[in-house]
Formats: sequence, C-alpha cells, structure tokens
Amino acid sequence: MKRLLLSILALALAASPARGEAPQCGGTLVNPVTDICWSCLFPISLGAVPIWPSDRPDTRNPASPVCTCPISVPPFFRIGLSIGYWEPVRLIDVTKKPYCFVNLGGTRIDLGLGIGTKGQGQSDNDDDTGSWHVHHYMYPLIYWLEILTDFACMQTSDFDLLYLTEIDPLWNSDELTFLLNPEVVLFANIPAIAACAADCTAASANLPIDELFWCAGCHGGMYPMNGNNSAEYGHVQGASLAAERFLYKLHRQGLAWQHSGNGHVCSNLPAPLLKKSEHRLQLVNPVPNVSGRWACPTIGASNVLYEVGKTIPVIGEDYGFLLWKKENCCVF
Repeated sequence: MKRLLLSILALALAASPARGEAPQCGGTLVNPVTDICWSCLFPISLGAVPIWPSDRPDTRNPASPVCTCPISVPPFFRIGLSIGYWEPVRLIDVTKKPYCFVNLGGTRIDLGLGIGTKGQGQSDNDDDTGSWHVHHYMYPLIYWLEILTDFACMQTSDFDLLYLTEIDPLWNSDELTFLLNPEVVLFANIPAIAACAADCTAASANLPIDELFWCAGCHGGMYPMNGNNSAEYGHVQGASLAAERFLYKLHRQGLAWQHSGNGHVCSNLPAPLLKKSEHRLQLVNPVPNVSGRWACPTIGASNVLYEVGKTIPVIGEDYGFLLWKKENCCVF
C-alpha cells in the first residue's frame, strides 16, 4: 500500500506543472502567401488619381502626377512620377507573456534576464492587468517576393528583430514613460477623452482623425506610451491598443518616420506625432484576417467589425499583426 501511494504521488508530481512554469506561448509562423491580405496593397495612385482602386480608405495623395526631387548634380533636380501605394513593412508580436515570440511560431526564448517579467506572486499570464509586451520585426514582404520591382522607394532589408519592449524600462513603468510623454497631463480631462468618440467614428467609417493624436479611436487613449492598458474590454482590443501605442512610441523616439503626404514624396522625414491614417494593422495570429473590408483596419477602427472568431481560448490569446504603411514617393 505504501509503494502504491508513493507511486501515485510520483505520477501526480510528474503530471503537474512545476512551480513557476511559464504559461504556454501561442502563435504560428506567418505564411507569406496565404496569411497575407494581398488586397490591402490597394489603392495604388498616380498623383491624386487611383490607377488601381479599392474599397478601403486612402490618405490624401499629391495632386500632380509629376514630381521633382533635388539632387546634388546639375540640373539639381530630377523629374518623376508621384506614386502612392500601401506596403507591408513590419511584423508585430503583442503578448502578455514575456519573451513569447508569437510570429516566430509561438517560440518562447529565455534570455536569462529578469527584466520584463513580473514580481514574485504575479502571473505572466494575468489577463486582468492588461499589461502587454511588443516585439517589432523587419518584414519588407514586397521586396522579398519582388511583386512591385519598379518601385524604387519600397523598403529593402532582411528579416530582423528590431525591438523588444521587455528590455525597455520606459515601457514597463508608467513613471518612466512620463519622461517620454509629459504632455499627457494636457489630455487627462473629460473634453479630451470625449473627443476620442469622434475619432472612433471616423476611424470606423473611413480614416482616423490625425489631429486627435492622443486618441486611438475605439481602442482608448494613446497615453501612456506603454502596454499598461487599464481599460481593456477584449483581447483583440487590448492587443491592438498596445501595438498602436508602440508605433506612437517609435515615432516619439525618432525610430519611425512619416512616409506619406505632399512633403514626403522625395524622402521620409521624422515625425514625433504618429500619423494614424497612414497605418493599417492586419491580424495574422492566431487567426489570419485575410479578406473583406476589415482585413486591415486603420488605427482606432472598431474591433467589433472583425474580431469574431479571432481568439482561440488558452492557446490563442497572443497576437501577431502585419503593419501596412502608406507610401508616397517619386519614381524616376
């Protein structure tokens, strides 16, 4: 009887998870063909005229189809065609589990670092906290697949991991985040918060209102620029807001530049404020969103329009997004 009890105890200990074992990291490798919403490339415009139209909203393009850009040799300018198009440029992981790389197949890599994890007695998978981590990857898909070979201004690079918020002290602390966005005190009031309702409506119907830079539409507010979301009402909404705040944070730190508009045809320029209308976020994990009007919604658009069936309980509560960015450039 003692041997039987000891055997049962040993089996129970073997079957139970070890104390402090990390929760399961969900995710799959992104298929560059079947998991991509290829209709999100459109519309493509020549000047203000769409040469390949789409039912998706588009930012304002330069009026003239002809553009000139300065060069360093006589005649000191070049004449080209003003092209506008949407390009998939980055992959983004959004997870509540530190070092969970969702778009790398749900791989969890132990870097041997204590930063980015929670304290003793706190779970890394505590959904009530609304605390998200973000990973940022270089992903210039059009360049890799050589789809638009004549567009000299598209982004060219190899796949690379660019940013981990776990090792960024400004992401993990509201107090330190204040150093990055001290203007938050100007928008912590009822009128500023109420204005976000207009941004929610505009983003869902067409494009977000760039002048309301402190709003993330239906998802909440852009401040603080970290993953601490105190007003989370759904996983897709919370993950979307974390990704949007992260994009704003990159612009504030000078790590992301504006790519669209009249003044950005010849070159991209730094922009400390995020131009929300030139970004689309396509969900690629855990369930790719590849078709329909809301396959790649703009920042702040209502999740109610597309989030049904996009969360798998237990294993599918880590998210991956493909960032589409509007490009205006002068093609010679």
